[in-house]
Amino acid sequence: MSRTEQLICILGILFVSVDGIMFHLQPNTNKCLREEIHKDVLVSGDYEVQESPGQKVDIQVTDSKGHRLYSKEEAESGKFLFNTEDYDVYEICFISRVPPTQRGIQQEVTLNTKHGVEAKSYEALGEAAKLKPLEIELKKLEDLSESIVQDFSFMRTREEEMRDTNESTNSRVLYFSLFSLCCLIGLATWQVLYLRKFFKAKKLIE
Repeated sequence: MSRTEQLICILGILFVSVDGIMFHLQPNTNKCLREEIHKDVLVSGDYEVQESPGQKVDIQVTDSKGHRLYSKEEAESGKFLFNTEDYDVYEICFISRVPPTQRGIQQEVTLNTKHGVEAKSYEALGEAAKLKPLEIELKKLEDLSESIVQDFSFMRTREEEMRDTNESTNSRVLYFSLFSLCCLIGLATWQVLYLRKFFKAKKLIE
């Protein structure tokens, strides 16, 4: 294996995002999975729902604003693909529907999602652009490198935001502490003057 192929494998292991999950969906209930995803990231997924006579399962993919990115009623198996427009929390919901005359059983649901480079079909891209296998691997490596740069840029932005938040919080705490100290000094001074005036009125002191 060449060094280029080794580097591709290492980067692929470190930065490829693939999530697979299997769960049981109770009748007449819904189960939602949420995940934060960066801006301009390709997301693909495939799912499979265990068949059960009379029971229906709907699937919906939405963002935090309620925009429906994918929706299918009576879903048994299928795939979805979308590109994120903003850094947001995206939600995949499976909704079970059972007729009132039927008791219903739990259904097994399998979901696999892929993000970024892993979600792209480089084989189809290579066929469309008539690329050689090595050119396809280099294209994948280029996309991996760009994804790494974007991740580091995002982490740096988040670090700057957190630092600004910490500095702002520290400043507010300092100002509040100074204000509290001034209030305590003022209150103590007023109490001393008031008590002195009171004792003078009672002729306890001169």
